Amino acid sequence: MQMSTLVESLQESLSTSQVSTNDTARELHSKDESYHPPVTPEVVVYPYDAQDISEIMKTAKQFHRSVYPFGLGSSLEGHVIPTEDGISIDFSEMNRIIEVKEQDLLVKVQPGVTRTQLNKELKKYGLFFTVDPGADATIGGMAATNASGTSSVRYGIMRDQVRDLEVVLADGSIMHTGNLAAKSSSGYNLNGLFIGSEGTLGCFTELTLNVHGIPEHIVAGRAVFPTIDKAVEAVVSTLHAGVPIARCELVDEPSVKKANEFSDTNYPIQPTLFLEFHGNEAGLNQDLEFMKEIIKDHGCKKIEFEQDNAARNKLWEARHNLAYAYVHGAPGKKMMVTDVCVPISELAEAIKHARKVVDASMFEGGIAGHVGDGNYHIILMFDSSSNEEIQAAAKLNEEIVKYALAVGGTCTGEHGVGLGKQKYQAEEHGESLFVMEKIKQALDPESRLNPFKLVQLKE
Repeated sequence: MQMSTLVESLQESLSTSQVSTNDTARELHSKDESYHPPVTPEVVVYPYDAQDISEIMKTAKQFHRSVYPFGLGSSLEGHVIPTEDGISIDFSEMNRIIEVKEQDLLVKVQPGVTRTQLNKELKKYGLFFTVDPGADATIGGMAATNASGTSSVRYGIMRDQVRDLEVVLADGSIMHTGNLAAKSSSGYNLNGLFIGSEGTLGCFTELTLNVHGIPEHIVAGRAVFPTIDKAVEAVVSTLHAGVPIARCELVDEPSVKKANEFSDTNYPIQPTLFLEFHGNEAGLNQDLEFMKEIIKDHGCKKIEFEQDNAARNKLWEARHNLAYAYVHGAPGKKMMVTDVCVPISELAEAIKHARKVVDASMFEGGIAGHVGDGNYHIILMFDSSSNEEIQAAAKLNEEIVKYALAVGGTCTGEHGVGLGKQKYQAEEHGESLFVMEKIKQALDPESRLNPFKLVQLKE
């Protein structure tokens, strides 16, 4: 009876076409790309604007239901998976690029806009959005998890790109977190608070983002090394020398092999750095010559550069599709991707430790990551029907996290906390976790917004 009334109330606030109890739609919104088990929401809603979200929040409060924001379901730690009866809010209808302010190097978008959609539009103005997590995620989802990716070593992470957010809070009120100015010393930094909050403090309905001019000249390349150690040492030395790398990705031997099989490439099966440089042609040529000398000192066996657009795209497609290469090579299995970030000075030892952990496990795992900023991943496939493999995968993940925390790192560099990393929050944050809990309590006292994620309120 109550379920029927909930749906009817949502249909009255929105419209019949914006509310679905269809089994297929509900099943689609029960999961993401992660290994966490799916949970089906009661109902899925498709808002058009902030006012729709406000009405959804008020209805959720009236019927004591939780709400779960959903972008494209590309998250990797169960962020969009319901944890109890509730409403899945699908932002696919809120996919409008509202305004490009080219003189201010800003763009205003709705949260359902995807990264590819945004860059296609920005290209008309000679601009691009820098955050590139690999997946064609929504901008709202990327802000919710504070996404980063391949280009963060030069341009920064999602938190660095957001100038203002329009947010609907748990009580249905609508607010802004910033303004259009390039800097401000006024008030608390609410942008920083809401970016990375994973839908636990409010729902984003508009985002104003920094954008950049498309570089005059782009060069991509691959540098092959005899060992992972040598590759990581070369990265650290290059960064210390001040060479402006735009992207710097490490791919180990097993991962190069998977990439070759999936992307029809023929790269040497050895530890490889995928690199990219942005700038003017004369300056880049000097940077590249300087970098060659540096990496030669670290045993680089071969380096090749690509300036042709098609060749560059093929190189980065191979890197971006690496996770799918592992999935394709292990049909029926689930993927787990670890996601820690450590200080650059600890990176070489951390990756050596990761390789030992993988070699000692029952899994064939690959190591890859955005090593220019200390963020690296282990990609492994496991049988989700096998308790032994589930426990072994969880143990491997925990070993990697514990090592990162011990050297001053974090349990997640970009994927977010969600369900999978919540158990490490107290160890990582200590007393500051209590401050986060107080913020959650103040903004969402009934814990309706994506409950049991990131910060869990005590009963």
